[in-house]
Amino acid sequence: MSRLKFQISVSLDGFVAGPNQSEEHPLGEGGMQLHEWVVRLAAWREPHGRDGGEVNASTPILEEATANVGATIMGRNMFGGGPGPWGDDPWRGWWGDEPPFHHPVFVLTHHEREPLVLEGTTFTFVTDGIESALAQAREAAGGKDVTIGGGAAAAQQYLAAGLIDEMLLNVAPVLLGSGTRLFENLGDVAAIGLEQVRVVEAPGVAHLAYRAA
Repeated sequence: MSRLKFQISVSLDGFVAGPNQSEEHPLGEGGMQLHEWVVRLAAWREPHGRDGGEVNASTPILEEATANVGATIMGRNMFGGGPGPWGDDPWRGWWGDEPPFHHPVFVLTHHEREPLVLEGTTFTFVTDGIESALAQAREAAGGKDVTIGGGAAAAQQYLAAGLIDEMLLNVAPVLLGSGTRLFENLGDVAAIGLEQVRVVEAPGVAHLAYRAA
């Protein structure tokens, strides 16, 4: 069976987004600092339609994390558009008409919406829970892995349910002080078994890899 995995950038004090998230600041105030390490990489820039970039110790980590992925699950907040019903002119995501995924994406939401088909990516909006989203994603992935594209609430739900197979924390040397924490709302954390697999030091980030014990 395909693995369910996720990677996320996190501050030293445990936040994955800064305070006061908005359309203007989707990662909250100061949140972009968490991703400076990856925006510099050629391996990230190319699929996002950007030129240049560097190759360093983070490159194989990112390439491994994104390899063999056949579908993505993300939360409503990660997709964007605000809470509540989608409305007559619904939000089409942060990525424009050519999203970088190039495989099916399943969005966790409480509000029904028809699938959104863009260049190379179809967003399906799932209203009947995380298990349904995972089952649909695994079927769509055709044997490849499924990744959680964010945000924190989606990752928390899958962690609490014991469904995560692999987790990569990209720890940036940043202190945000407040915002959205990753390790909250997990219920009985003693039931969440993790085994450390690898630690890699790279420019501006430390990569900590874990798998389900």
